[in-house]
This record gives sequence, structure tokens and C-alpha cells, in this order.
Amino acid sequence: MLVTTSRDPSSRLAAFAKEIRLLLPTSIRLNRGNLILPTLVQSALSAGLSDMILLHEHRGTPTALTVSHFPHGPTASFSLHNVVLRHDIPSAAAGTVSESYPHLIFDGFTTSLGKRVVQILKHIFPPREAITSKSKLGSRVVTFKNVDDSIEVRHHVFVRTGHNSVELAEVGPRMTMKLFEIRAGTLDNKDGDVEWHLNQYTRTSKKKDYL
Repeated sequence: MLVTTSRDPSSRLAAFAKEIRLLLPTSIRLNRGNLILPTLVQSALSAGLSDMILLHEHRGTPTALTVSHFPHGPTASFSLHNVVLRHDIPSAAAGTVSESYPHLIFDGFTTSLGKRVVQILKHIFPPREAITSKSKLGSRVVTFKNVDDSIEVRHHVFVRTGHNSVELAEVGPRMTMKLFEIRAGTLDNKDGDVEWHLNQYTRTSKKKDYL
């Protein structure tokens, strides 16, 4: 997994990219520099990477996240809202972030599109089969909760305090993701078939939940 940003990122977007890298085991972060997108994708493909995450911003605020699966896609684009970096969470657990394999929780994804999104998000984490020993499955959990088509993302570490009880501590980052497009092909392929696109201007008598 490769994590990178739009060109000339602000210090806040660079810090957010570091936190996304810590969120995803085995991922690597790349300073974009002057690399154009096709070159970036070709480098990732030749290096045998499985996915790429591209982060965008507007005036220092992270605004979008694009996940592209290699070598053939799909590419899913999400807008980002209410992004809170790790150091901005008052109760965030101090110290270094565990980079062990997290437990994943997906809640509220009921439609076929919702299940498609779960498959896309699930595969940016290494498969459970890659865990060679029980000790590698760490004491942290990443939660994706769908509330009215807004995906709330939370990252916690937990400590067992008894036979049937645990204590959670949030480590961040915290954000809300909204899906706006799933497209066939990789990130640099602007002509890929659009599998799904959010149309903001559809007039409906009742709001439809897509996920």
C-alpha cells in the first residue's frame, strides 16, 4: 500500500498522510515531489504494490481520499469531513502508535453498494492470512460505521481489564468519509467506466440511503 498526497502538500496534510500510514500496516508513505500521476502509478505497479491512497486538501484541510487497487482497479473516491488529527484529540493515547494488524469492524453497510465499499476498504488492510503468529494480531481496532451514507472512521487501542471487559483509548485520526464515485481502472485512468457516482441534485421525495 502506497500513501501519498497531492503536490506541494501543507504541513497539516503531510501530518495526516503520516497518520494514515500508521493506520495501515505494511504501508509506505511517499513524498510526491514533482511526480505526475501516470509516473506515480507506473512506479507503484512496477514495485508490485497492491493499492494506492491519494490525499487531497483545500487550504490545509484534508478534503478527499482516493483509493486505487492495482493492477486493474477499481478506484473509489471519498470526500473527507470533520478530520481530526491524532494530536488534536484531547484524550488520544500518548506514545508511539502500534503498527500491529488491527481488528476491523464494519457496521451499517446493508445494500449491495455498501458491501462493495466494505470490500474496497477491507482490502487496504493486509489479509488475515498474512498474520503468521497470534502475537501479530494486535490490541487495536479500526471501525467504519455507516450513518446515513456518512462513514465514521475511528481508531482505538484496547486493554483487557477482565475476563469479559476491555477499555478503549482513541488514538486517531478521526474522520468522516462520504463516497462520491467508484470507477473501473486505476487512478490515472480518467476514462474508466463509472460503476457508481453520487448525484447531488437528484430530486427525490425521500432521501435514499445508498450504503
